[in-house]
Amino acid sequence: MEDNDSYIRRWEDLDIDILVKIFQLLDIFELTSGISRVCSAWRLACCDPLLWKTLDLSMLRSNFIKIPLEPFVYVDGRSDRTLTRILKISLSLSQQSIMTLIFHFNLYVSDEQLTYTAERCPQLRRLVLPAWNRIKKPGMCKAIRGWKELESLTMPCIANPPYILEEISTHCKNFSELKIMGPCDIFFASSLAAFLPKLRVLSLRCSMLYKDVLILILDSLQHLEVLNISHCVLMEALPAPQQKRIIKEIDVTIRQKASRLREFLTCMEDSCVMCQRTRTDEGLIRWYKYEEGLWKTDEVRSLSL
Repeated sequence: MEDNDSYIRRWEDLDIDILVKIFQLLDIFELTSGISRVCSAWRLACCDPLLWKTLDLSMLRSNFIKIPLEPFVYVDGRSDRTLTRILKISLSLSQQSIMTLIFHFNLYVSDEQLTYTAERCPQLRRLVLPAWNRIKKPGMCKAIRGWKELESLTMPCIANPPYILEEISTHCKNFSELKIMGPCDIFFASSLAAFLPKLRVLSLRCSMLYKDVLILILDSLQHLEVLNISHCVLMEALPAPQQKRIIKEIDVTIRQKASRLREFLTCMEDSCVMCQRTRTDEGLIRWYKYEEGLWKTDEVRSLSL
């Protein structure tokens, strides 16, 4: 009689394509939990590029407290170690195949973690990095220089935008999409005009936006095809003592300037929940107050997660 064990098919005998399909159902925590060490077949499946086109770390958040001085957050050491471990395993398994990299808005990446990541995903096309508190200018510049294929960036509003926009202009020749999570002021808009005049897609949704900034964007970015200002609090500067006022609807002048665009996305309705939230938060949405995952949405399909 033959040994019954000879009829038992082992996990490692599964076709690699089937294993990959199974592993595609796992989240990043499960993928990096050690399954690649089960056997050589599982290791091979774990390294399949299909699993690593997108490295989505939006499930991962830092355990932090706010502090009064830069970088304005203190991140617990255990959070840093968890992120470092996941990055090391993911970047080892991905074998430089990552094209989209997504971080949570409450995941505070350090310079070392960003540099380590940039060196191991040179084919990156899209970066979603809403929190830059712990990233210094040299670290970000070094990362951008390594991402020559970068096309799309989601970033926070920063005080000194020229340095990063100039790096993108110099090193990322296919760059075309930008989403700013926070107010875009006249300095930021001027920097866009100076360094990214060929930008095609820009999203400023859910923030405070002054009329003169909007006009500057429409006048200066002549290659712009899509502009999203949905749920923005549109403001106009006035002489003292009034100083500023909220604009309730977009005037004819702006609509004429925007008529050349393929898409000009707006929403300023009093009945709109997102418009109400932007006004309540004074033009700087506190995403942590609302539904998990809401920050990922965008009216521009290519920028939505």
